[in-house]
Amino acid sequence: MCLAVPVKVVAVMGNEATVDLGGVQSRARLDLLGEKVKPGDYILVHTGFAIRRLDPADAEETLKLFDELLSADEEGV
Repeated sequence: MCLAVPVKVVAVMGNEATVDLGGVQSRARLDLLGEKVKPGDYILVHTGFAIRRLDPADAEETLKLFDELLSADEEGV
């Protein structure tokens, strides 16, 4: 199973972006994306590569669902 995660773009340097997920920052390659991104955008990242730019409302909704799943798992539900 593969998982792509929505992350927020913090900075862009050439074909690489610094992204943030829950306060953890990492880098994502932009080579496969085919469209410009800027700080504040949300992108979908799989194995370190951005594969899609996301609507901010959709990205935030997905992240909220991930948080709910994590909370349920921690509570043993």
